[in-house]
Amino acid sequence: MPRSLWLLVIGMMVNVTGSSFLWPLNTIYLHDHLGKSLSVAGLVLMVNAGASVIGNLIGGSLFDKLGGYRSILLGISITLAALAGMNIWQGWPYYVVFLTAVGFGSGIVFPSMYAMAGSVWPEGGRKAFNSVYVAQNIGVAVGAALGGLVASFSFSYIFLANLLMYILFFLIAVFGYRDISAGSGRQTSVLNEKKVIRNKSKLTALLIICAAYLLCWVGYVQWQSTIATYTQEINISLKQYSLLWTINGALIVLAQPILSKAIKRFEDNLRLQIMIGIIIFMVSFGVASVSDTFEWFAISMIILTIGEMLIWPAVPTIANTLAPKGREGFYQGIVNSTATGGRMIGPFLGGVLVDLFSMQVLFMSLIGFFLAALVLASLYDRPLKKEAPVSLPVQ
Repeated sequence: MPRSLWLLVIGMMVNVTGSSFLWPLNTIYLHDHLGKSLSVAGLVLMVNAGASVIGNLIGGSLFDKLGGYRSILLGISITLAALAGMNIWQGWPYYVVFLTAVGFGSGIVFPSMYAMAGSVWPEGGRKAFNSVYVAQNIGVAVGAALGGLVASFSFSYIFLANLLMYILFFLIAVFGYRDISAGSGRQTSVLNEKKVIRNKSKLTALLIICAAYLLCWVGYVQWQSTIATYTQEINISLKQYSLLWTINGALIVLAQPILSKAIKRFEDNLRLQIMIGIIIFMVSFGVASVSDTFEWFAISMIILTIGEMLIWPAVPTIANTLAPKGREGFYQGIVNSTATGGRMIGPFLGGVLVDLFSMQVLFMSLIGFFLAALVLASLYDRPLKKEAPVSLPVQ
């Protein structure tokens, strides 16, 4: 891997470690500490994710216009200001305001990080995006493990830890990303996209796979919202719940050698890779629906992790392959905003289903979403077949 990609990987790891102190515990904080219902907590997270969607689209466009360095610094600066405010004012409704600003700022950062990864190591293909994905999950493992422990003393320490990690990320970006040349001087506009794209079938294919990606995220984010509070109700401790995310992140890192061998079977067939991942998601939620102990939830999380290892890196790889030259930031913005859209819709939808019906109704609904995602994933490349063939390598 090139040195510049290593710097991006380290920065992503620090970034996600900081945010992972907070995001797995957001619903618990809103519900248990601020006294809000699951529906209200889901609505707050939806607003946070909505701000991230806007940030993703703006961040992708800024990457194409200004380059990754300035785009990333802008996003980090906004997030730092919000986290500083969150450390001072933690009650209702200040928490909502700062959480929304955090979503917007961090949303600007992510598409630029992915687009830069693809730009600095184009010959790496899937490996570049998988490296960033692995870095994210090291951050998840470390942040979630420490988050539950820190929160058991005081939630205030969670906010402080997040702020300190983002200061470190800011320093890495300032001194490490200045010389990374990727994306500067390119023009982009969300409103003028149709006029710029030469092959509209590529955008259509991306939107179809992103629809499947969104449905997968609607299900996945339940682990951070409704399932999080459900585990508390059945007497699974906060430390044990945080340990589930540690298992998730550690497995993603440690299983990479095995995964690399398995993925070779999907040469030039990312569609099949994603479809298998979605089926594994369905199995995971089937297990979760009958789980009532930490051990069974751990098994469900392990199965879920295998599925996400197949799906999550594949979608930005497809976006990078489909993107016309000079449009990488915009396409990664679409992918990141889709994932964020799932995180936006998921907590609110899940909270409403649980409040009105039950957890079992939620689990059945999610399996239905995954079936729809499976159909979309199987059809996403049909627009490409109507025109010139497009190669979608996995390596």
